[in-house]
Amino acid sequence: MTQRQLFFQHVGQTSRAPLALEIVKAAGSTLWDTDGKTYIDLIAGISVCNVGHCHPKVIEAIKKQAEEFMHIMVYGELVESPQVAYAKKLTDHLPGSLSSVFYTASGSEATEGAMKLSKRFTGRTQIVSFKNSYHGSTQGALSILGDEYWRNAFRPLLPDTLLLNYNAFNDLEKITEKTACVIAETVQAEAGVLVPLNGWLTALRKRCTETGTLLVLDEIQCGFGRNGTLWAFEQFDIIPDILLLGKALGGGMPMGAFIAGKKMMDSLSHNPVLGHINTFGGHPVCCAAGLAAFNVLIDEKLIAGVREKEALFLSMLVHPKIKSVHSCGLMIAVEFDSYEQNKIIIDALIALGVFTDWFLFAPGSLRIVPPLVISDDEIRTACGHIIDVLNL
Repeated sequence: MTQRQLFFQHVGQTSRAPLALEIVKAAGSTLWDTDGKTYIDLIAGISVCNVGHCHPKVIEAIKKQAEEFMHIMVYGELVESPQVAYAKKLTDHLPGSLSSVFYTASGSEATEGAMKLSKRFTGRTQIVSFKNSYHGSTQGALSILGDEYWRNAFRPLLPDTLLLNYNAFNDLEKITEKTACVIAETVQAEAGVLVPLNGWLTALRKRCTETGTLLVLDEIQCGFGRNGTLWAFEQFDIIPDILLLGKALGGGMPMGAFIAGKKMMDSLSHNPVLGHINTFGGHPVCCAAGLAAFNVLIDEKLIAGVREKEALFLSMLVHPKIKSVHSCGLMIAVEFDSYEQNKIIIDALIALGVFTDWFLFAPGSLRIVPPLVISDDEIRTACGHIIDVLNL
């Protein structure tokens, strides 16, 4: 049997029609399939490979750590130097109130941990999130996901959750002294790159402070420079109580984290002891890879070029069939009339060697979230193919 046949027979499927490309190599912003065909990657593993695929310094760090030690003991019991070094590096680049890193194995688990931490620290139970938000697909994260289509098949879910409208100032009054936390994406990704209105995040921060509610910002997709600053919240002059990270955190390796103040985080260590724990959170090889990728991001000044690359995309994505383009740095959604039209465009682009897809809550929009190392020539080639397809 071919690898493709074995894939469909033995690998659990997430849809009835996966792309099923057989990729055998990746480097920078390029993918190769079994036939040697190349693709310009406009997805970056859904915002994972911010420093590009297989960056030499990330590969070197993985090899070095794998030769020293890999998994030893469940997270939090032993002093493991890759965890410590990466936590120190992350917190050095965050406000002082975000000083304690709790590692997880994924962004969904980071959401789960932040929900538990919020309940434990405040003694409250209600969790508020926003429509068209995505925070993961585990049971707890699904309970605060902002779209009923994706939730209804798995009820009953967590009680005492409340969905508000993103960018709606009036809805903020529904946050009360009963609310443990509000979880919001700093920039809504799966909604089709929905940027907060001027002053809305400030008003949200103010309301949370007034009610003693913890503000949790989800930067699992938009963190690590994707929106043009290291952390997206820097652009809105606010600081969250808890920050969620994932995707690019591991430099291509599976990793997530929630970050809070030391006093708050310590509430998970007693009454009960082991209030939150996992086996593979902060895996040494993942931490080594993540730290190497973080250093590449900073040392090679990749964030400095994000806005110029965004502008280049926007200058070329002009066509009568494009209804609108929403962007925040190298997170771009190109809106068409329908999912059906968008899917035809996606398939045609893949045939031409441009790898992209759609957004969960904006299926009529084409996803452009490439590695931050994508070159201007690659951008021009990809956009040229998009326009060519639209001209057919």
